[in-house]
Amino acid sequence: MPPPHDAPTAAELVAAVREFLERDVLGSLEGRTRFHGLVAVNVLGMVERELDLGAPQERAHAARLAGLGVADDAELAAAIREGRFDGRYDELKSALLDATRDKLAVANPSYTG
Repeated sequence: MPPPHDAPTAAELVAAVREFLERDVLGSLEGRTRFHGLVAVNVLGMVERELDLGAPQERAHAARLAGLGVADDAELAAAIREGRFDGRYDELKSALLDATRDKLAVANPSYTG
């Protein structure tokens, strides 16, 4: 862990809370409260995955955008609307599929399998 922070890391703290909820809390919950507990566990899992995958995914996304000749997602959307990718569908499709896979790897990795 880089200074000034000590162990445990943010990822370790999130994992500990998620595991506590899964092991010790969810079993005693019912109905609406159980549903919200399950949502909380899911959200904490997403935070864990984003902490783990976020930096490499951010670099990969920036490289994809640069390869398409745009600076950010807003410019990409505008370029698509303007028809700047007409005739470059395979390249655009590949970049969008990779971006979607990265998002799913954080949001719900089971959707990519």
